[in-house]
Amino acid sequence: VGEGPGAEEDRQGLPFVGRSGKLLDELLAQEVGLDRSAVYIANVVKCRPPENRDPEPEEIAACRPYLERQVELVAPRVLVTLGNFATKLLLDTRDGITKLRGRRYAWGDGVVLVPTYHPAALLRGGSERVAEARADLVRARLSLMEGR
Repeated sequence: VGEGPGAEEDRQGLPFVGRSGKLLDELLAQEVGLDRSAVYIANVVKCRPPENRDPEPEEIAACRPYLERQVELVAPRVLVTLGNFATKLLLDTRDGITKLRGRRYAWGDGVVLVPTYHPAALLRGGSERVAEARADLVRARLSLMEGR
């Protein structure tokens, strides 16, 4: 679960199709062993906020029922949150991603939630953050394997 569509996602009508999406695809393939067709990708907000600003609390609240329904229909065993907005919303916390990442959380009915950095932050943040995100995705893979 990501934050919301960027310019390229808005143009194409698909999630994570820009530079962030390419990085996400690479990380999923390398660390989880899955390609895009094997995962479901959703966003907290469904429309691109003007001028690429952060989503407002009202926008998040308006889109929340749609995200909840998506998760209900997909019924994932493992849910990976990408960045602050998705992680704070789904864990119902004010703590940030740097404090919350690095472990797994029980969420919902038997779902494991694994928070990690948003790929856009990884593109700006350097190799240490990329290594941390890789470790987070290994946690997601282990959770999938344990659930079999």
